[in-house]
Amino acid sequence: MFKKIIFCFSLIICSVCLLACSNQQNQGASQKINVVTTNSIIADITKNIAADKINLHSIVPIGQDPHEYEPLPNDVKKTSDADLIFYNGINLEDGGQAWFTKLVKNANKKKDKDYFAVSKGVDIIYLEGQEEKGKEDPHAWLNLENGMIYAKNIAEQLQKKDPKNKDFYEKNLKSYLEKLAELDEKAKTTFAAIPENQKLIVTSEGCFKYFSKAYDIPSAYIWEINTEEEGSSEQIKSLVEKLQKDPRPHSLFVESSVDKRPMKTISKETGIPIFAEIFTDSVAEEGQEGDSYYAMMKWNLEKIAQGLAE
Repeated sequence: MFKKIIFCFSLIICSVCLLACSNQQNQGASQKINVVTTNSIIADITKNIAADKINLHSIVPIGQDPHEYEPLPNDVKKTSDADLIFYNGINLEDGGQAWFTKLVKNANKKKDKDYFAVSKGVDIIYLEGQEEKGKEDPHAWLNLENGMIYAKNIAEQLQKKDPKNKDFYEKNLKSYLEKLAELDEKAKTTFAAIPENQKLIVTSEGCFKYFSKAYDIPSAYIWEINTEEEGSSEQIKSLVEKLQKDPRPHSLFVESSVDKRPMKTISKETGIPIFAEIFTDSVAEEGQEGDSYYAMMKWNLEKIAQGLAE
């Protein structure tokens, strides 16, 4: 009888311990801050800094255009429940029809309190001949130095919102910045070695202005920015004529998130081959080439350098 009592008592103790551990685990999970990002690039940078310390939701699906998007009910709920929201700014998701502006307004979120532009501090480049508010080129992340600014801004807000993990975020930020800086320096060395008469990036959207400035490579394009007229006969004709007069281009590039047909027409009309598909507004699906911000930039830098050097 005494042994049975001891056995039962032991079972009770074990059950209480297991329940306590389970409650602690659940409590730990619930204590994670909820973070929402507007697109896959910002989500990946955030993930590199925060890892498993947060609950992360990215709004615009991989491969889709972040300029224009219709949030789903789950996006609305996640935004309403978010402790912290990161968006690009510079007239991307907060310009044009401003789907993000409507989203945060409906969720009763406040700028620089609940949601933050990760591009804060970037030296903004404007659309050609249009240096005014609402005419900014949003593609700042295509310069790795700006990607590093994004990472610093994200880490700063994570540390403020979740101070108990401040050292964790700081350590990851330092490591991530070193990784990006090394890739940036390697790219600058590589592009500097390419002859000037071979330097011209030709893409569908005119989104490589930041890239061009960073690596001293001029760019040409069919249309200037998504959400405007894309791939019209006049745009195609204009670029074809420009390329026929310019001896520089040896390769064309087409972005992963745009209609490929206009660039295929350019290739057919000029006889210049499309060298590679590159990334602009989104990372690739997990497990594919370019499935992180670092990986997409590494792919872009390598493919563009190879294409120009041919």
